[in-house]
Amino acid sequence: MTTAFRIFINIFLILLLIPSVLANPNLIGCWRFDPALSSPLDGWHKMDIIIQIQGNEVKITYNMLWRTSKVIATNTFDTTQTLDLRDFFRIEQRHMAVYPVQQGITKATAAWIDDGRTLRTEVFTPVEVSQGEVIMRITTEYRVSETGDKLTLIELHSSRTRPLVYVFKKVPTEEPQ
Repeated sequence: MTTAFRIFINIFLILLLIPSVLANPNLIGCWRFDPALSSPLDGWHKMDIIIQIQGNEVKITYNMLWRTSKVIATNTFDTTQTLDLRDFFRIEQRHMAVYPVQQGITKATAAWIDDGRTLRTEVFTPVEVSQGEVIMRITTEYRVSETGDKLTLIELHSSRTRPLVYVFKKVPTEEPQ
């Protein structure tokens, strides 16, 4: 065996032993909005989010309530590729006067960061504003507390200088509001 071949085999074996970044299992489940610890959620009175993870796919379902109006919407992400999403749901879209473009396609990516503890998503979504149509970038991090009972969702929008921070408490069962 040549030295170069031995080096190649050793590098190959080392790479096999390095674990890939896996999903944070504590993120899975139903989470209930805590308004006292969060940015204002104008236009909504209650919110649950349900997070499901299967392989590279992450589904985030929003169960929102405003008086008697109920909205349930799901955004799906893939941690290995960019997806083109129709009907991308934004938490703040009800009260910001920033509306989704009809037939608009949102480019969405997701990745596990912080050694797999945090899910980061980034979307480029077409929206209508008073000046016309623009692409809004939204970067979101989903961070679970060390005890696993609190989820902090931090959203950075290209259209604002301050982040939106939403805090959720774990719901023992996946019972929507």
